[in-house]
Amino acid sequence: MEDDTIKLLRECNAGIKMGISSLDDVMEHVKDSTLENLLKKSKETHCKLGDKTHDYLREYHDEGKEPAPMAKVMSWMKTNMKLGGEDSDRVVADLVTDGCNMGVKFLYKYLHQYPAADQDSKKLTEKIIHAEETLIKDLREYL
Repeated sequence: MEDDTIKLLRECNAGIKMGISSLDDVMEHVKDSTLENLLKKSKETHCKLGDKTHDYLREYHDEGKEPAPMAKVMSWMKTNMKLGGEDSDRVVADLVTDGCNMGVKFLYKYLHQYPAADQDSKKLTEKIIHAEETLIKDLREYL
């Protein structure tokens, strides 16, 4: 049980770091103040969830996990390629939506991959999924 819990929390930790990094990458390209506020609020939510993930990991004497370097590079390249030619809120919304969809997909995968994880960690994972799905819904008007 403890092993599954730590593995699930590590994946949540890495995913949140990736999400925050991606939000930072696109923030300077946002023109609409409402979209900017939406993304800032989402970043705050992700930071709080990340702090909670760190708290749980510390209980298990674990430092967490960094996002895969290649995933970070690929995300950065995709962001800069898409925004290089077209600096618009629609592109930002599209990129963030893609990232959220990927996050939700992987979080569900890890929930099923680590079924013996404790209930608190599973609930935290579900909160992260909910935050991602909420952002996807909120971004629809910008697509």
